[in-house]
Amino acid sequence: MPWRFSDIAKSFSRAVGTPTALVLACVVVIAWAIAGPIFAFSDTWQLVINTGTTIVTFLMVFLIQNTQNRDSRAIHLKLDELICAVDHARLELVDAEELSDEELDRHQREFKRKRRDAATNGNPTGTRLERTSAGTGSGAARAECSKNGVNAAAP
Repeated sequence: MPWRFSDIAKSFSRAVGTPTALVLACVVVIAWAIAGPIFAFSDTWQLVINTGTTIVTFLMVFLIQNTQNRDSRAIHLKLDELICAVDHARLELVDAEELSDEELDRHQREFKRKRRDAATNGNPTGTRLERTSAGTGSGAARAECSKNGVNAAAP
């Protein structure tokens, strides 16, 4: 069975996120500090910890980025599922992470306006936002969600 980067990254991510890993890192630093007088606090003694921490930090950047990418994809898929499943949800927000910054800004301004309008119209918590006719979920859009493997509620 060939190894996959994502499998290795998942395993390392779980391992280094444990209290045991923190204790091990602390033990290494304490051992290095205790060894200081033995090596007369030499340049080599300092180079050992500097090199070790630089290498670990460099590798951890890739591990953290992989974990973040995987988590972000999973969250977006879950949100897309919820959008497709809710009647009258605006399906244009499915895959919102693919929208341009200008489009995201436009949607953010729209939701701020809706919250402000809800608060002014006697709904201070803004829990029930008005729905606009543009972008509401149509049967065709829901069918598109279903076709793409997302279980959409019937219109």
